[in-house]
This record gives sequence, structure tokens and C-alpha cells, in this order.
Amino acid sequence: MATDQASRVSAPRAVSYRPGSYPRTQVLREPARHLVNRFSYGITPQLAAEVRAAGGHLAWFDRQLASAYDGSADNLCDWWPDLHRDATDLFNRTTSGVRGGWEVMYDYGNRTMMRRMTSPRQVLEVMTEFWENHFHVATSSDNIYVFRTGYGEVVRRHALGRFDELLPAAVLHPAMLMFLGAARSTKAHPNENLGRELLELHTVGVGSYGEDDVKSSARILTGNRVDLYRTWEASYVPGDHWTGPVQVMDFQHPNADSDGRAVTAEYLSYLAHHPATARRIATKLVRAFVSDTIPASLVDRLASVYLANDTAIVPVLKALVRSPEFRSAVDEKVRDGDEDVLATYRVLGVGVRKPRTEASAANQVYWQTAMLGLAPLTWPRPDGQPVDNASWSSPTRALASMTFHWDMVNGWWPGDAVSFPRPRSWLPRNRPIHFRDLVDHLSRRLLHRPSTGALLKACCQAAELRPESRVARSSPLFREAWPRVLATILDSPTFYQR
Repeated sequence: MATDQASRVSAPRAVSYRPGSYPRTQVLREPARHLVNRFSYGITPQLAAEVRAAGGHLAWFDRQLASAYDGSADNLCDWWPDLHRDATDLFNRTTSGVRGGWEVMYDYGNRTMMRRMTSPRQVLEVMTEFWENHFHVATSSDNIYVFRTGYGEVVRRHALGRFDELLPAAVLHPAMLMFLGAARSTKAHPNENLGRELLELHTVGVGSYGEDDVKSSARILTGNRVDLYRTWEASYVPGDHWTGPVQVMDFQHPNADSDGRAVTAEYLSYLAHHPATARRIATKLVRAFVSDTIPASLVDRLASVYLANDTAIVPVLKALVRSPEFRSAVDEKVRDGDEDVLATYRVLGVGVRKPRTEASAANQVYWQTAMLGLAPLTWPRPDGQPVDNASWSSPTRALASMTFHWDMVNGWWPGDAVSFPRPRSWLPRNRPIHFRDLVDHLSRRLLHRPSTGALLKACCQAAELRPESRVARSSPLFREAWPRVLATILDSPTFYQR
């Protein structure tokens, strides 16, 4: 029997790269893998077992939408105590030099990544990211740290609820008022920024309104104030509300009362139920979860479901994943930097413990993601970070991902409060195995699909082994070339697909 040393690629005879087969390592069938890939941050053996136990991918998805959150990922909040502090406390600590607000936002970025990495409610985490991107408030914005953590919790609370409830909760939150200049907007000087983005980004979209609509939109929102740089209290100040008739598209109101909260509620409800908003939400869902090439017929159907269900999100998501357009869009989306980092941690089985120092893994995952092109939640513009394939397919991103994968498979970074699986632990059943079958096992674990001839050939070159080489616990492979094999699989085009 040949050993891996004896059969290194030195013989001139032809090599067959027929893929191996290790079916003991089970994978979900393609439709299930497709759905779970789109609505999770990487398929682990535990997640695949959960899907099978639910009776199938659609049943799992419906259960994720309906089941109460068990709170298990909330324990992570205590890893970063400053995330429990209120606005005044955070500002005072910043101005007195105790700890900067930017550091608290790094905490928030790290906690966000850890929640996505560990939460059993993967669909909730994915949809929270979707809505935080839709109602984007950049964590890097000036002094936004005082409100940003609470804002994220509000969005998360409504992520699987109704849009007509999410919209006012997000738009009138102090973080959004501050981010888009409405916290000090008055009847004498209405700031148009939030009123414009409410129309352009959050609801009906460009082409549905004009400049007069923007002016009325801004006037309706006046009265919502935040006592910036003093008490940081949010309040409604009737004396600052612009009164007089307003019209935004077909919405008209006499707006005679100095307390404009009622007209604001009516206005936001009008926007939430507008057909153009329904189409805009449907379009963004399709772009995020189906394809960059938007099927108009699917948008129409999802918009109808949205309106028929009084803006409830869950029926729209159920219709989306059951559509033929979704089923036929397998592997058409590219993982962005966040998804790449999280999937790498999850499929490698990396264990992250409570941070002890700044070098601990839970405090480094934010930086690791930033190295791939964008730190979580820091996109500077209010339109949210791009989710299209072209934005995440540059050579620079690919090289950054490869560097990140290399760090992870070698266990170089992060290096504190983290555990990486020992190389030999990847040997299934702890028994000798042909290298081609080992590659199939690894492909099933890391890519959640059987290996191919191209992947086997690349792994043979990385390991300097032949497909028929026998690999055992004592094999030099685990001492010499193991990181190259894992990196080859993580760097393969398939890993970048979701």
C-alpha cells in the first residue's frame, strides 16, 4: 500500500483526478443548500442537521420565521459592557477621555459579527442585516455612538415584523434623526435631508416624487428633536413643528396642529403602504437574495404579497423562497466581506471565547472584516453598503480574502481566546483514507457539496500528493501541507458563492 510520502507527485505516469467519494459526510441537496446559504452565514454540520430534523429546508425556513428567539446569542452583549451604557454616560466618558465612542462602535461591530456567527436564529440575523442596511446609519458617523447600539436593537426587534411598524421606529429614532440632520430641524429652518432620504432610500424611491414633495416631507418631520451634546434626550417640541397644508404625492393634510405627531404617523403609514414602496422593498429583497438581474415578474408578485398582507415581511419572504426565480438562482450571488469572514469561522469550526484583551478573537473579527474592504456597518453614505456581485468581485478583495483564509487555516490571526481544530481532527473516523476521498470529505464540510476533479487536482498540487495516496493520522500531510489544502478549498470559486 502506498503512503503519501512514497506517492508524491514525482512519477511521470498519468494521473486521474476522478473525484473521490465520502458520502458518510452528508450534505443537503441543492435546493436546501441554496436556501440555507442565502439565509445563513455558513452551513455547519449542526445547521444541516437542524434542517433535516425540521423535515426539509422550507419547513426549517418557516420555523425560523415563526419560532420565538431563545436569547442564546444575547449573552454576547455582556462581553462588551459599554454597549449597556446610555447616551449621556457614553458621551461623558468620551469627552473625559475614559474611552472613546469610536471604541464603543468597534465593540458594536464585533458583537454584531459574533451574533451572526453564533446565533441559532440565522434568518433573523440575516434579515436584521438587511434592514440595518436599508435604514443605514453609519457607525462611523460623528458622535453617532451615543445612540447607535439602541438603534440596532430597534431594527432587530422589527426585522421579521411589519414594515409600517419598522418604518417609524427607524426613521424617528434619535440615531436616524442625528445621522440625517433632523435632530435640530425646526419650522424656521426645516432640514430636508431626512425628508428626502425617507422618500428616496427608505420608501418610494427616485422618480416617484419632486422637490416640492421633499419640502413637505421635511416640514412634516419637524418637531422631532434631540438635545444634542447636553442631555441627549429625544423629545417632541410642538413649537418647532411647521404648520400649514402639506402634500407629498397623493398624501394631503391640513397639518394645522402644532403637535405634528399625528400627521407624521399618517404620512409614514401612507408611505409604508404605497405601491412604489412595495416595489422598492421587493426589488431590494430580490437583489439581496435572488439575483443581480432583477426579474420584474417576481418583483410584481412580491409587491402584491406585501400589500395584501398589510406590509408584513414574513409572507413576502415565504413567497420569495418558493418562487421559481429563487429556485433557479443557485450560486448566483457573491459573498461580501462580512459573509466571507463569518462563513470561514463557521465552517472551520473555530471556537471564540469571551475576550480577555484587544488581541482576543472576539475583538479582532471586526478588523479582519475591515481588511476585506469594509468594516461592518461603516459604509459612509445613507444608501447602505452594496450587495451586488460586481462590488465584491475585485482582484483586491480576492487577494484580501486569500490572505484572511491563510491566516485562519494556519491559526495565526486571531491568536487569543480562540481555538482552531487540530489538523488530524479533520480525518474522518480517524482512519486511513485515500486522498481523493479526504478531499471529498473536506469539500462537503467546507463547501457543502461533493468535490470536483478540478478541486481534487488543485488539492493534489497543494499537498504534493497523488489522488490515490493513503492518508493516516501519522501522515506528513498534517505536519507539512495541511494549511495549503484547507486554503485551496476556501480560495476556490465555490466558497465565494452563496
